[in-house]
Amino acid sequence: MVRISHVYRLGGKELWSILRDPVMLVLIAYGFSLLIYIAATSMPDTLNKVPIAIVDEDRSPLSTRIISAFQPPEFQPPYLVDLKEVDTGLDAGYFTFSLDIPPNFQRDVLAGKSPAIQLNVDATRMSQAFSGAGYAQQIVMEEINEFIQGYRETATQQVELTYRIRFNPNMSQKWFGSIIELIEMVTMLSIILAGAALIREREHGTIEHLLVMPMTPAEIMLAKVWATGIIVLVASTLSVTFVIKGWLGIPIQGSIWFFVLLTGLYLFSTTSMGIFMATIARSMPQFGLLMMLVMMPMLMLSGGVTPRESMPVVARVLMEFMPSTHYVSGTQAILYRGADIDVIVPQIVSLLAIGLVFFTISLLRFRHSVSQAD
Repeated sequence: MVRISHVYRLGGKELWSILRDPVMLVLIAYGFSLLIYIAATSMPDTLNKVPIAIVDEDRSPLSTRIISAFQPPEFQPPYLVDLKEVDTGLDAGYFTFSLDIPPNFQRDVLAGKSPAIQLNVDATRMSQAFSGAGYAQQIVMEEINEFIQGYRETATQQVELTYRIRFNPNMSQKWFGSIIELIEMVTMLSIILAGAALIREREHGTIEHLLVMPMTPAEIMLAKVWATGIIVLVASTLSVTFVIKGWLGIPIQGSIWFFVLLTGLYLFSTTSMGIFMATIARSMPQFGLLMMLVMMPMLMLSGGVTPRESMPVVARVLMEFMPSTHYVSGTQAILYRGADIDVIVPQIVSLLAIGLVFFTISLLRFRHSVSQAD
């Protein structure tokens, strides 16, 4: 029999132990505030002040037009360098692009030839290299066409493609980055708090105190689950309300209460996973290494970073049994698309079923570890 009073009082003790740990409080506050802000604003929506170097071997009016076309805010004012400085500058990371305009370029263009311009790209800066290369090509071609024709002309297409973008009209990276970082924080901190609570009991020797009390392993585990879960639930709710919606100004389409419900079910699974890993690890360093092995696949393959449709079939099937997959899907439906409760019913049922399985497995393992300690 699980007595509610035992679970409540022991959970209160867990809450006080966390509230008296200043390092853990700073980690929680930082993770649900500044870290989300940094993740949301670190990736610009478009090119912004990209450094570019240009080697002008032609010294013609056309090359001058091309150089002057690279202007802020997309690019920094171009660095005019010699050909021998290109490799050194790219290796040192002084600039992301280098454009080499060959000799007699204007003469060949006016003669109807097809001269080549070399664009070197530092592909280690992926956020700028992919879009910046196409943007640089577009700038060069527009300047060449305008120079040849004597005027700037926009070609009329016979078929016009009309875009209708839903849920994120401006395709802002800030909207995407903040929610994904929130999901990662909920996952990471719930596993850390639940696992650290059990390991702290073992390291401080207080697990023996619990064993001599008239409490069952189920009561001990339930107390740790609700105590650690309520802290992450409150922190995530405040983060959505004051950081994402207030500080960052990101519109939340759906009900925050639906998000709270979904997060509570998800925490039921992740806290159970944290306790399960804590029964396997014998110290905090071992727990940290084990958590990395579990968390990285959960976060990378759950559909938050890469759409699940782009993954191999085996990965998609296996991740159906992980709670993070259904939590990411439900959270995006609520916060991005304003889904009602009937839309997220499959995610709710899946999280509840997976949570019960994880809790049962963790409880069996916890009972086994407690019997060994006894």
